[in-house]
Amino acid sequence: MAIQDTAPRTVGVMVRRWRMRRRLSQLDLALEAEVSARHISFVETGRATPSRAMVLRLAGVLDVPRREQNHMLVAAGHAPAYSERPLDAPDMAAVQAGLARVLAAYEPYPCIVVNRVWDLVSANTGTSVLLAGVAPHLLDRPNALRIALHPEGLAPRIRNLGQWRGHLIERLRREVAADDTGELTALLDEVGGYPGAEDRFPDLGGVAVPLELTTPDGAELRLLSMVTTFGTALDLTAAELSIEAFLPADAATAALLR
Repeated sequence: MAIQDTAPRTVGVMVRRWRMRRRLSQLDLALEAEVSARHISFVETGRATPSRAMVLRLAGVLDVPRREQNHMLVAAGHAPAYSERPLDAPDMAAVQAGLARVLAAYEPYPCIVVNRVWDLVSANTGTSVLLAGVAPHLLDRPNALRIALHPEGLAPRIRNLGQWRGHLIERLRREVAADDTGELTALLDEVGGYPGAEDRFPDLGGVAVPLELTTPDGAELRLLSMVTTFGTALDLTAAELSIEAFLPADAATAALLR
């Protein structure tokens, strides 16, 4: 449910936008947060400035992403709750080491690391089978969705493009619904405009949607995608990373990738 609001991004406006996204009334939110509906009304209209604890309480009830919680805190005049360090910062050494271990563990199968907007952060050597034949301009600043769906990327070699495209677009739509920065919305508009129809009637009888790919030399691969995240991360950079491994869906694919 997209909520269009041209008002300044005050904390009250932000609370209202998220309340509307979650389809809650002011009374519903008040009951969940254990405050009065009058106080919720005052916050949303700007008649009351919520404390730091209240912002976090409302954000928790509304299941607001951590990045947006920081924005809400700043809008209310408070310091952000979550840090955002560069991945190469010394404090992130354990995160970097963990990523490296996971990438290496999946060899020879493809495995990538992407950030919140699907930019490719890192990849193992097995990923070369996915990147072979991709246009150089898509690799200058690689984005996993562009590489997958662009007509000069993997799209021409994906045998079940409609099904795979539908899977990726639906996944991105869910992420847009949980994001309020606009970056993912722009990405959805872009990749949604690439040629190729979504499969509106996928085969729902299988175990999972496979990526069925033909390599440049004519080999046929069937891969299953598995996503891993840092479940206890407090830093935004770490919390918003996703590790996506592509595992063989059949014995023939496993043999080809060894």
